[in-house]
Amino acid sequence: MMSLIYGILPAPMVSNAIQQIRLFRHRITMAPPLMRAIAYRALLSIGLLLGASLVVRAQDDAQGPIAPPPKLEVKRVPSVPHPGPPPIPEQEIIQRFAANEDVMKKAFDTYTFTKTIRYEEMTDPGGMVSASGETYFKPDGQRYWGVARAPQPTLKLTKYSLQDVIAMSSVPLFFLTSADITKYNFLYAGQQQLDELNTYVFQVKPKLLSRKERLFDGVVWVDDHDFAIVRSWGKFVLDVEPEGNHLPFTMFETYRENFQDKYWLPTYTSSEDEVAIQDGSKIPVQLIMRATKFKARSDASAVSSASPQTPPPAPSSQ
Repeated sequence: MMSLIYGILPAPMVSNAIQQIRLFRHRITMAPPLMRAIAYRALLSIGLLLGASLVVRAQDDAQGPIAPPPKLEVKRVPSVPHPGPPPIPEQEIIQRFAANEDVMKKAFDTYTFTKTIRYEEMTDPGGMVSASGETYFKPDGQRYWGVARAPQPTLKLTKYSLQDVIAMSSVPLFFLTSADITKYNFLYAGQQQLDELNTYVFQVKPKLLSRKERLFDGVVWVDDHDFAIVRSWGKFVLDVEPEGNHLPFTMFETYRENFQDKYWLPTYTSSEDEVAIQDGSKIPVQLIMRATKFKARSDASAVSSASPQTPPPAPSSQ
């Protein structure tokens, strides 16, 4: 296909298209298996559509003025979804995944792992700040991160330190436990297929914003077999944001992976934003957090199975 496109299109047009595809492929290399499978399928579709659209455009250019685009019927996703009811009551789904969040959080606290964070300017040329190292536990039971490899920043257009990047990546991981769900309203948005998983989708919004605790405002995907959160996308909000907080990134997408056939633990979080640079323009930037090489603590107490425990108080749903 590329030889055909090169034969009929100007080289700059083709080069720009190929650069965009390579950029997208580069940005998914650190993704977990579930996300990579979805992303590569999308990449294949984009390539096929791009080739077809470029050929059509070249034919139009060769024949004279470009005709106006056809009128398309656009079906937009409503801001308030109205799906049919799930196969089991919504409140039961919410209570079961909240009870499982208690189990997942307890299991997560028994593992050490390799943690990698990377802030990157998505420009050409661009630079990055990255660090990687093992987590470990001290006698007080708290987990710490020891940075073993922190190359010198290579940023070209923005000025952030490793400490800034660590602050950017500080987001809650288990925010819908049985003790938390009473703080939220849930709206069932239907079912969605994620690779081989069928999931229930819920919109989540705080009932009342707090001045001290950041609360989740976004969407969660819940596996319909294990009743566990496998994906989340949203922001963590306060009633009043502190002054002087100018670090980028507000919307975070997190994927989880299955461990021991029962624990769904967060392993990949990403965020994209734009940052103003010295000349007043804005450039795209990306933040990626990756957890790999999980190891169970030798002194960890046994963790109960991931089956729901005593149901928590029922949350409100809209």
